[in-house]
Amino acid sequence: MEQFSSTTLLPDTFSGGRGDMTEQFLMIWSQIRAPLIVPLLRVAVFLCLAMSAMLFIERVYMAVVITLVKVFGRKPEKRYKWEALKDDLELGNSAYPMVLVQIPMYNEREVYQLSIGAACGLSWPSDRIIIQVLDDSTDPIIKNLVEMECQRWASKGINIKYEIRDNRNGYKAGALKEGLKHSYVKQCDYVAIFDADFQPEPDFLWRTIPFLVHNPQLALVQARWKFVNADECLMTRLQEMSLDYHFTVEQEVGSSTYAFFGFNGTAGVWRIAAINEAGGWKDRTTVEDMDLAVRASLKGWKFLYLGSLKVKNELPSTFKAYRYQQHRWSCGPANLFRKMLVEIIRNTKVSLWKKVHVIYSFFFIRKIVAHIVTFVFYCVVLPATVLVPEVQIPKWGAVYVPSIITLLNAVGTPRSLHLLVFWILFENVMSLHRTKATFIGLLEAGRVNEWIVTEKLGDALKLKSALKAFRRPRFRLGDRIHLLELATGGYLFFCGCYDVAFGKNHYYIYLFLQATAFFIMGFGYIGTFVPS
Repeated sequence: MEQFSSTTLLPDTFSGGRGDMTEQFLMIWSQIRAPLIVPLLRVAVFLCLAMSAMLFIERVYMAVVITLVKVFGRKPEKRYKWEALKDDLELGNSAYPMVLVQIPMYNEREVYQLSIGAACGLSWPSDRIIIQVLDDSTDPIIKNLVEMECQRWASKGINIKYEIRDNRNGYKAGALKEGLKHSYVKQCDYVAIFDADFQPEPDFLWRTIPFLVHNPQLALVQARWKFVNADECLMTRLQEMSLDYHFTVEQEVGSSTYAFFGFNGTAGVWRIAAINEAGGWKDRTTVEDMDLAVRASLKGWKFLYLGSLKVKNELPSTFKAYRYQQHRWSCGPANLFRKMLVEIIRNTKVSLWKKVHVIYSFFFIRKIVAHIVTFVFYCVVLPATVLVPEVQIPKWGAVYVPSIITLLNAVGTPRSLHLLVFWILFENVMSLHRTKATFIGLLEAGRVNEWIVTEKLGDALKLKSALKAFRRPRFRLGDRIHLLELATGGYLFFCGCYDVAFGKNHYYIYLFLQATAFFIMGFGYIGTFVPS
């Protein structure tokens, strides 16, 4: 067979045009590279190194604080008065405070029985507790199932209220706000809040309420989350690593130093008087829990985190659900920062240091810088220096600082240290969505108030692994193909190839690994891998 040449396969005009386009591109690139690209990239490197340094200092500071807390044993029982509530023969059960338990839910077919059952199983004097199920379900079948479940528990003598609304205005914040308006709530002193997939242990109230009773300055007692499906797949294991750091370090440090941290929206007990003084629930952002916490803190209220008290819950087990959740968790804080910055600065009830902590550490570093620098530096700027060798990143910024930050983040989950490389790649991919969501929140762009309830599986988790072997997954382009991930993966792969062929930075191993991670998640396969 004759050997085919490019001229036999392509018309001369097309081949010539392709060569002209390549030459024109290279000519334009050579003209703008030195006067434009190089200075801009140097500015980008400088800004990224500055943000990395700020994030590094914040992580080291928290590591020092948490170490001191552990060494000197600053347990909550030593920092605040705690005494078990005792029976009073004269007052009887009226000696115990009245507690409201709120369970907001929306079309929770798989978990409604678990959450309602766990709430009704809380140990507390039966005439001093009210279970309030706030059902915003739009599916009439699910709504009927939830109502029947409430009736079943009511027949057993449980004081349970089933509440519905005509609309979903304000989403979760709107439901919680309406729930507090009912006349029977006026007799309640405290409110415990549990999302539909949370299952508190029976002694939850006995371990939290005494802190609020004996310490009138406390507004909130927050428990830790315990993930029932952490071992389901690689994605859930990696989520566990990120969230364990949040609870083990960030929440503990905030509680131990400034008595402030972001309410996690569930698994916590609020003093109702503090909620009212702070202005109640507001639906102006998708993080109504953080909004309330910041406003209550500015009124002078203190918060306590109980790391020893764990409440079982479920992690998102599909990439689609996790992306929606991370959009909400990243967009909401950035938008709240925009709305409350001036209010925090003008506040006169809290100290200057606490305002600096809230503005700089809590919002700016953890909710904005952490997301932006992870994606822009490690997925955009660092690869770009391969294409522009005139711009160099110092080794401390490219290797040492990110390595230390990574190790400090990993201490919360020692059992998953062997997954550290996967966690780095996973977090870098997710930083793409977090960065996008952060800018949407700061600029109040189109999806700023998007609220999509995270899918929960409940008991269906037990059947999921078995069903995967028999059920053929349905392929939907919008559900499985994620163009942003694929485009970023293509960019990283190109930079890796260029580094192999012409580069001097030797980043190609990282670039190929990170490109592979973007491709895997771009095709929606991250949830299929099960780690050992």
